[in-house]
Amino acid sequence: MYRFMRFDDAMPHPYARLLLPAVRWDRARGFAAADDAVAHALDRGVAGFLLFGGEATAVTAWIADVRARAQRPLLIASDLERGAGQQFAGATPLPPAGALGALDDLDVTRRAGELTGREARALGIDWVFAPVADLDVEPANPIVGTRAFGADPARVAAHAHAWIEGARAAGVATCPKHFPGHGRTRGDSHAERPVVGASRAELEADLTPFRAAFAAGAETTMTAHVVYPALDPSGLPATLSPAILQTLLRDELQFRGLVVTDALTMKGLTADELDEGQAAVRALAAGCDVLLYPQDLDAVLAALDAALAGGALPEARLRHALRRVDALTARLTPTAPPPEAPGWGAEADGAWALAIAVRSLRVLRGRPQLPGPRVRLETLDDDVGGPYPPYPRDALPAALQEAGVALADDGAPVLAVFADVRAWKGRPGLTETTRAAAAAFCRAHPDAPVLLFAHPRLADELPEARHLLVAWSGESLMQQAAAAYLTGAPLRLRPSPGLLT
Repeated sequence: MYRFMRFDDAMPHPYARLLLPAVRWDRARGFAAADDAVAHALDRGVAGFLLFGGEATAVTAWIADVRARAQRPLLIASDLERGAGQQFAGATPLPPAGALGALDDLDVTRRAGELTGREARALGIDWVFAPVADLDVEPANPIVGTRAFGADPARVAAHAHAWIEGARAAGVATCPKHFPGHGRTRGDSHAERPVVGASRAELEADLTPFRAAFAAGAETTMTAHVVYPALDPSGLPATLSPAILQTLLRDELQFRGLVVTDALTMKGLTADELDEGQAAVRALAAGCDVLLYPQDLDAVLAALDAALAGGALPEARLRHALRRVDALTARLTPTAPPPEAPGWGAEADGAWALAIAVRSLRVLRGRPQLPGPRVRLETLDDDVGGPYPPYPRDALPAALQEAGVALADDGAPVLAVFADVRAWKGRPGLTETTRAAAAAFCRAHPDAPVLLFAHPRLADELPEARHLLVAWSGESLMQQAAAAYLTGAPLRLRPSPGLLT
């Protein structure tokens, strides 16, 4: 029986190893902006950290410093769905999973996983929150879309399996997400708690990629803050549902690895007025092993103490979770120092990534080509706004100029439309303002090429575009791929800007 003890807020806590707080790079101060929070988290004894953004060299130095200060093994994780360059400036970016799935070349997907894992390991990251194993089956889904390998369960399963094989060969732990499948939602669980009304038989398709991922050796999986009445009639989201995490995941699918929540900051978890501590208690009780992105460590730990003392949370459940955390940490603990030469951003890897990105582009209408050596590039950015800025849009004009194209106000018009899948955006398609502006452009310049940096199905929202090239998403790599396609020039991949927010 748990004996209640009051732990000082500066003391290590016996169950802090179940928490994985986040650290975000600050444009002005780098990781130094989080110094106090990181020091406190280390004092409490957290499992490790989830990293967002940063210069690759600074990331490596910060991780080495934190590991040395901790004087114990740590888990360092990051969202790397599109390669290490998705987060870290200087590492290699990759096309989104939707582009890889459309190519349907398992060797390419396997190499993408291997490259992601190899660069992550070189940076000091050992736990990669990828791949997305959801199905892209709901056009109104605002948060999955191009992040998924596609809509066909067998194809998604094959690519998830291949990606995990590659990443695990590079020495990182993988984390297919968002169990048992976020692809059918019409809401974004960052902002609300979606409900999936599909039958148990229909949801079997959504489970197919997860079965393949577990068969490939995925050590962990991330839960969805989504309700599935066919799986749990009580109305609990998967993260809080014993029926989904125990009966389905553990008993039926026989998954024996570690279960991590999606972020505790998301409304999909706290939509029914749960505070962070209450949500943490219920997630652990339901079967989660690690609590991701807690904002108030002390409040969460105090909630665990109270639940243990009051009998709402069995101590045996937490000890079981700790064993999984410790086993994963022990397996991933680096046995050698990082290489002296940077193990990321190699020219050969960048050339391969750019070639794959160019291969993934899709001509959906006409013959999109540059109208001449002088171009006036017009941009409609549907991603402005929200808590985080979109990727920079400067790679496209820079790549065109590198290829010898003159950008001038009196040049022939080219339109670039950006509409990525983004957290908290709340919609998958274009705003009426963007659609109207694009239509006006196409009426004024009917033969001009239109570049759509978005899911191919958004082409239906640009019916006036006669010459349409689709580039899947708006990050730097895909902008450069579009420029390479239009110019035919042998461009060299520009360094990824990562998430320098």
